Amino acid sequence: MNDTPLFKSSRKTGVLLTTDRMVFNILLLTTIGLFIIAGVVSVEGDNPIAVWSLAVSALITAGATLLARRGITAPGRILVPSLLTFVVTFIAYNRYGLYHISVSGFPVIVVLASLLLGIRGAFTYALLGSIAAAGLGYADINGINPISSSSQTGYDDIVVAAVLLFMTASVLRVIIQRLTDSLHEAESIAKMQEEANLELQELQIGLEQRVDQRTAELQNRVTQLQTISQVSQIIAGIQNLDELLPRIAELISQRFEIYHTGIFLVDNQNEYAVLQAANSAGGQNMLARGHRLRVGAQGIVGNVTSTGQARIALDVGEDAVYFDNPDLPDTRSEMALPLKVAGQTFGALDLQSTQPNAFGDEDIQTLSILADQVAIAIQNARSFEQSRQAIEDAEVAYRQMTGQTWQQVTAQKKVLGYEYDGATSKPITDASKDESSLSIPLMLRGQTIGKLKLSALESDRKWTEDELAMAQAAAERTALTLESARLLEEAQRRATRERVIGDISSSISTFSDMEGILRTAVQQLGRRMGGAEVFLELGSDLETENE
Repeated sequence: MNDTPLFKSSRKTGVLLTTDRMVFNILLLTTIGLFIIAGVVSVEGDNPIAVWSLAVSALITAGATLLARRGITAPGRILVPSLLTFVVTFIAYNRYGLYHISVSGFPVIVVLASLLLGIRGAFTYALLGSIAAAGLGYADINGINPISSSSQTGYDDIVVAAVLLFMTASVLRVIIQRLTDSLHEAESIAKMQEEANLELQELQIGLEQRVDQRTAELQNRVTQLQTISQVSQIIAGIQNLDELLPRIAELISQRFEIYHTGIFLVDNQNEYAVLQAANSAGGQNMLARGHRLRVGAQGIVGNVTSTGQARIALDVGEDAVYFDNPDLPDTRSEMALPLKVAGQTFGALDLQSTQPNAFGDEDIQTLSILADQVAIAIQNARSFEQSRQAIEDAEVAYRQMTGQTWQQVTAQKKVLGYEYDGATSKPITDASKDESSLSIPLMLRGQTIGKLKLSALESDRKWTEDELAMAQAAAERTALTLESARLLEEAQRRATRERVIGDISSSISTFSDMEGILRTAVQQLGRRMGGAEVFLELGSDLETENE
């Protein structure tokens, strides 16, 4: 289906004009109508002039129609109304003048001219029709035409015909003006609708772009969170601080595509932030020379370790706090995140990029989670190191105490040990006699508290692996059992001592006078410490001090 409009509005003249398609349709209908009228008139056979004139007009209009079919409408627009005016005038002149039926074609020509040429064409052909009607009336009145009807025609008929033609043109003008106004209004509405559609399209495009941008940001954040989770899982299993810090710097640089990652820890005096690990070549140079920044005074790291707040330099060349480092010449933007636990800042995570504006506020929110995980991992590693060191110190002290204790036990024992000669066991009193071929130390917490010695009856005997394992196991069990026995004896002595002290305290507490307390204390100590004389006196030390 052809959607070409039938009418269009001329912006210059402000009138309604027919389109090429409408011109073709009008000319086609006019051609068909002329052929029909010519056929009807030819059937009556009493007006051959009308037949020929109508037939010629139909042929000429058909030619104009063919041209209009090809887009050439100018001949049809001008030629057809003019030709019809001439044909109507010619037929009326040769028949009955103004009283012939053909005169009714003048209003039709006016309507046709308005459709083909606009309102100016309507008034133009109304004028031409009025002139033709005046000529026909003049011919009728004066008997000039072949078939005179002077008895019927008057000058008033001429005036009426002219008035009717101009009324037709005026009515057409009003109709066309209203159609033009309606078309202008429709065009305005269409234009407004088009503008509204454009605004909606721009809004939709903007919303789609914002949705795409937000989706990309969310996807980037999800990716960052997933990466943070992976990094956290990896570093959570590392408890050695010397191994943990370089691994953190390496992972962050790889997973987040960071040009330089540095980890700073504040020294014990809280004076300097000292670089402990870095991934870049420049960072390795900084580590080699012991790079450090004064807290609160140098660089973004110094600022962050002082304030405990994250800091971004979108353009390091314009940031007054940025510390220009010759080891990292490609840095264009930097972000430092505080490392803190329980509100205490003990370091900073330094991230540097080769791109300006590489970090934003959302990166601070997301990567702060990473910094918190790194801080926890570092703190856990520190705690583990401290705990391990404390355990080692305790083990060393315990070993030393164990060795000293067993030295005291050995010194107090008259019997150095026992030997078994195959029949009976007897105590060892002479440590210088040692004919053993195999000696296994009795080890207790890294300290040697004795020896298990084996002597072979045959000089060429070789101990089997089972015998050695059995002897080793016996030595281990013996050492543990001896320690258990020593601890039991010590606990028993302590219990006895506490019980005696309790009995003495209970006996003393029954007296309220000083003499009774002193006498009872001496008696109780004398009974518990047999073979000893106990003296208890008051005032001697006080007098000595006063002197």
